[in-house]
Amino acid sequence: MNQPMARVCPMRARLALNRWRAAACVWVCLWGVVGLAHAVTPSAVRAVRFTQANGEEQVRLELSAPLPQRPVVFALQDPPRIVVDLPGVRNQAEQSSFDIRQGSVRSVGLVEAEGRTRVVLQLTRPVPHEVRPQGAQLVVALQPAALASVDSAPASAAPLWAAAAEAPAASTALVDIDFRRGDEAAGQVIVQLGSAQQAVDIRPQGRSVVVEFIGASLPPGLRRRLDVSDFGTPVRMVTATSSGDRVRLVVENAGDWEHSAYQSDTKFVLEVRPLKPDPNKLVQGPKYSGEKLSLNFQNIDVRALLQVIADFTGFNVITSDSVQGSLTLRLKDVPWDQALDIILEAKQLGMTRTGNVIRVAPKKELDDEALARREIGKKLEELEPLRTEVFRLNFGKAKEVADVLNQRTVNADKGAGNRFLSERGSAVADERTNQVFVTDVAARLEAVREYIRRVDAPKRQVMIQARIVEANEGFSQSLGVRLGGADLRGVRGGDPGYSIGGGARVALGGSYNAIGGTTGQTDPLNFADTTMVNLPAKGDNVPRFALALFSPAANRFLNLELSALESDNNGRVISSPRVVTGDLGKAFIKQGQKVPFERLVTSPQGTQTVVEFIDAVLSLEVTPQITPSGQVLLQIKATKNQLDGFRGNNPIVGVKEAETEVMVENGGTVMLGGIFEASELNSVDKVPVLGDVPVLGHLFKRRSSDVVKRELLIFVTPTILADNASL
Repeated sequence: MNQPMARVCPMRARLALNRWRAAACVWVCLWGVVGLAHAVTPSAVRAVRFTQANGEEQVRLELSAPLPQRPVVFALQDPPRIVVDLPGVRNQAEQSSFDIRQGSVRSVGLVEAEGRTRVVLQLTRPVPHEVRPQGAQLVVALQPAALASVDSAPASAAPLWAAAAEAPAASTALVDIDFRRGDEAAGQVIVQLGSAQQAVDIRPQGRSVVVEFIGASLPPGLRRRLDVSDFGTPVRMVTATSSGDRVRLVVENAGDWEHSAYQSDTKFVLEVRPLKPDPNKLVQGPKYSGEKLSLNFQNIDVRALLQVIADFTGFNVITSDSVQGSLTLRLKDVPWDQALDIILEAKQLGMTRTGNVIRVAPKKELDDEALARREIGKKLEELEPLRTEVFRLNFGKAKEVADVLNQRTVNADKGAGNRFLSERGSAVADERTNQVFVTDVAARLEAVREYIRRVDAPKRQVMIQARIVEANEGFSQSLGVRLGGADLRGVRGGDPGYSIGGGARVALGGSYNAIGGTTGQTDPLNFADTTMVNLPAKGDNVPRFALALFSPAANRFLNLELSALESDNNGRVISSPRVVTGDLGKAFIKQGQKVPFERLVTSPQGTQTVVEFIDAVLSLEVTPQITPSGQVLLQIKATKNQLDGFRGNNPIVGVKEAETEVMVENGGTVMLGGIFEASELNSVDKVPVLGDVPVLGHLFKRRSSDVVKRELLIFVTPTILADNASL
């Protein structure tokens, strides 16, 4: 008995040991599978929470596992946003948008694409931020009150990729701007940033994409315009400019395109790809948003086809008995509402929709029903009792509103009608209390109430400032001569002049008769009585140069006077009328004088002298219109008329006017027009024969040259005033 028992026990021990080994292998395999699953399964965002702790606002992202890669963080200032890209992370949150509306955070959005998840924080204003991991969480910390203080922890404790809280003290310069051709004819604009925390604002503008780097500077070597049309991409031109603390990059494109942008550390890439529509798919129209379906039928009954669409959409479809016929169609990936419109249009059918019930009938049948309902409604309106309602206006005028309400329109088919009131309705204005009393049926009163609510609003104010500039430039030059002589014997007591026989005498420069003797005694030394050639320079207060030569042998003086005038004058007159008016309101301002003049008027009673007036004023007449885009459309007339003298009893008024219509941005300045006038006059006065003698003839000539330039410029600056703002 003992020997068999001894043989059985070792076998039991070996069996137990084998069981333990098998169990251990199973556990090792299970742990390996779990570890492999954890290694293969990517991290995912499961929830977003907002908390406030330690004086900062925190947006916490709940993750399924720690982040596998370093995220990319950048901020935008206009609009204020913080964007966090999480490579290798999926989005498993229950919703893609979280409405926070607490502190500085408006909302948080999650978007998954191309193996990464983008987290976008919509802020109320730009604030310093810091991104840091905490196990299976990612925390975006905001300091709205002030910049974050320096952390007392050592630098090694902070994550390497945490965003800096403080804004850079100075603007960072861009390092390089390059362009490359990518896959599928995509154009890539590559910008090397000076900092990984560079704020970037991207927006499409027409056929261009505008990228602004906020708080950055542009080196002179990068201020250029790149023509990249030879690369065969949608991009045609890349222009880099700077303004203040912003760098503006304008990417001009051609054709149909779409764009995307991403940033990796200090590398920013804007990619513009051409759109290639699929020829096998119909283009979805802008008014269709239904789920897409495919239909392929041969001679199918229209009723059965409508039933197929009803089963696909879940709508209830009611078909009229007059709907008949069959269709053959093949539609692939078409929105169901677009497919329904195609079917109805092919068979001249129409539909009405009430809730989730669609009724299909021929168009003529539906039109007849609508016309019958309108006739019934019109008859019911004639029998409906009238009501009276009083509307008090705050900004509009009661008389003008009542005139619009009572205005009748004439229709060739239906005669006179009214767009607001029924035939029994009326509107009466009380100008003293600025109220409108309207009597009509309830439905028409509701329309009147909506009309008054929209038109009884304060007008936006516009200030228009005009600058009328006159620039005068003149140049005149005059060169002349006066030449004379005198006989000194008259001073010594002798007879003046020279004897020519027979008692006749001649005096040079004196007032003597060259043939019949003297005409009177004069002082031969008086320059006015000794002038032989009198061609002085023109003008008053002319600087003169005089030279007197004395000849003792001839006992006479030779007076030589040369004069010259050269004067420059520049004039600039600035007139700046300014006026404030409401939107679509005409404004007029003028300053000046009325010039009277007499005019003879013939009437049956006889000839009478009538006094009339002419305006010589500076005036500005303008009507502004504020467009929805914030620009100002101006209808403007600017005048500057002035009195230039009289011709007899009639005044001469110089007229300078400009009248035009122009679109100007708010606060911008536009030049309406300019009038340039130039006149040049050259004249020569000379003594006959003597003035033509070479060289010496200049002593008997006078030359003058006058150049006058006048220029009129008119500048206009409209400014939209804020509410409750005063001039």
